[in-house]
Amino acid sequence: MTTILVVEDEATLRDTLAYNLTKEGYEVSTSGDGAEALELARADKFDLIVLDIMLPGLDGLSFCRILRKEQATLIPALSKEPARSANASVIMLTARGSEVDRIIGLESGADDYIVKPFSLGEFLARVRAVLRRAPSTALRSDRLESGDLSLDLAARRVSQAGREVKLSHKEFDLLAALVRNKDAVLSRDLLLEQVWGLDHVGDDRTVDVHVRWLREKLEANPSEPQRIVTVRGVGYRFEG
Repeated sequence: MTTILVVEDEATLRDTLAYNLTKEGYEVSTSGDGAEALELARADKFDLIVLDIMLPGLDGLSFCRILRKEQATLIPALSKEPARSANASVIMLTARGSEVDRIIGLESGADDYIVKPFSLGEFLARVRAVLRRAPSTALRSDRLESGDLSLDLAARRVSQAGREVKLSHKEFDLLAALVRNKDAVLSRDLLLEQVWGLDHVGDDRTVDVHVRWLREKLEANPSEPQRIVTVRGVGYRFEG
């Protein structure tokens, strides 16, 4: 089972994230203190650590740097054994959303960075995305299924009701992101980041254009889509 450590000093948010991650089938541990959380990371092996930056005891940036470098001796009160979770994926949570803050977080060793406040749907989508990128995760799969739609991830082929659907490289990646997060609302910015990458030069209209192309290939009536649904002012949701 995939194991996740949620490190957040705000009790309501910590409990909400833990509850919903547990509902998704993950094994979840929690902590509200950075130093305590580092001890947990040293004692147990986690696949993912959801880490707030502003923490009592030890801030999230220092936590992440220590975890990545396995420099336990920098914190004398803690165990001197290297963290068993040193290779865990890390998602940082913060109320600070400037580009500089994001860069500092990523350079400290985080795999992703979420600015508060955020929607639960986006949070869970980012958790899935980060875990998929981790080679050891148990969530890896070679096939996605939804109704009469089937995606072969290894061969990068799509079939609908037994008929092969020809998609471009980015159309395939976009559809896979939507199907993986079925019923969750994904923002245009999140889709742009996941499919095109952080260094993509362009705006969220790129997502709209590719969604239109997907609808033309997958929807019985592209002008009244039933599978790739627009959530006005936010983004898109894939429905079975």
